[in-house]
Amino acid sequence: MEILLAYIGIAIMTGGTFVASSLGVTITGNAVIGAMKKNPDAFGTYLLLSALPASQGLYGLVGFFMLRGQLTANITPLAAYAILMLGIMMAVSGIYSSIRQAEVCANGINATGAGYNVTAATMVMAVFPELYAILSLLVVILVGATL
Repeated sequence: MEILLAYIGIAIMTGGTFVASSLGVTITGNAVIGAMKKNPDAFGTYLLLSALPASQGLYGLVGFFMLRGQLTANITPLAAYAILMLGIMMAVSGIYSSIRQAEVCANGINATGAGYNVTAATMVMAVFPELYAILSLLVVILVGATL
């Protein structure tokens, strides 16, 4: 039974962060389509900003690799519940941070499309929502090392 809880946690972690990245890049992709109508020459800038919310899915994948060694038949109940909770934490923080990061990036894409040079400032501001997904990954790494 414990191993099932751990696998559910891993599924929530990876699936949630993959959904997070999908939501984020959809938000930024929609902004790119609108900005291309006004300024198609800035596609490289749009592409860079639209890819930033994809990182949350990568963090979920790293979390899986950090915890996969715990997925054994003799996993302890404590470890199984910890992995379940870590998975939920990563999924929730990944989804929220990806959406918020995408909103920042979409605003930067729209401003760039309108002719403003805000790419660097947008990238700096987009780091702040992502920081919390990175901190979630750090918690997974630190807790996973103690299991």
